[in-house]
Amino acid sequence: MPSTKDLRDRIRSVSNTAKVTGAMQLIAASKMNRAQIAVQKSRSYSDQITSVLSVISDEVKGLDLLEILPLLKTRTVKKTLMLLITPDRGLAGPLVSNLNKEAGEFITKSKAPVSVVTIGKKGERFIARTSQDLLASYSVPDRPKLEDILSVSKFLISQYENENFDKVVIIYSRFLNTAVQVPETKIILPVSSLEKNEIYSGEFIYEPDPVSVLKQLIPRYVETLIFQSVLEAIASEHSSRMVAMQNATDNANELIDELTLDLNKARQESITSELLDIVGGVTALESKK
Repeated sequence: MPSTKDLRDRIRSVSNTAKVTGAMQLIAASKMNRAQIAVQKSRSYSDQITSVLSVISDEVKGLDLLEILPLLKTRTVKKTLMLLITPDRGLAGPLVSNLNKEAGEFITKSKAPVSVVTIGKKGERFIARTSQDLLASYSVPDRPKLEDILSVSKFLISQYENENFDKVVIIYSRFLNTAVQVPETKIILPVSSLEKNEIYSGEFIYEPDPVSVLKQLIPRYVETLIFQSVLEAIASEHSSRMVAMQNATDNANELIDELTLDLNKARQESITSELLDIVGGVTALESKK
């Protein structure tokens, strides 16, 4: 068994670690609450713009608009562009490894060559480490605004419009609740298979016309989709980190309890040994009398 000094040193070290992980847990919880509110607000807007785009698309269905609206044009997929959204930092449980696994499986299963654009250092390092084609990398602040992702959306749109790629997908972590964050893959471009919200009914009046509205709305839709995914990813990161730090703190406290028990046992054994030595000494002296 280790000495009492070694046990005290270990208890002190683990206690310091528990203080750090506990503080990180509180910080992550605060950031998670703020990010969760942002996700809930943005989901409502994202759902609305998707519904509006679906309604207008139905209005012009059947018209030959693919040259006017290239983001609706479906082509034979010869090359795919993937936007991978990951955290900049670790200590977030299995979040990063799950995202990297999702991206790796997508690249492996894809019949067409895949190039990658990343948001977040963890994804950038993964793509570089696996020798994939990294086209561009971006970073966003912890509290992003729509303006922070405009350069990303413009780059993806231009790549698709110029026919450098025939499909654009996004991989991110969808925030479900504090305990569950799921890697998800979505097709960004071409814009298709939009979900219609049944709250819209009746006849619509467009100014100047549906096609002009679509030309402005489709890029906004792509921007919103990317922004929503970034917010989901940030909420997922803070939630996963909070849970990871909570588990680390709990494990540290359990280890402290075990070490304290070992320390008490060691002290008892030391005291017992000293008492036996004293008793033995006394007995030896008495036997000489």
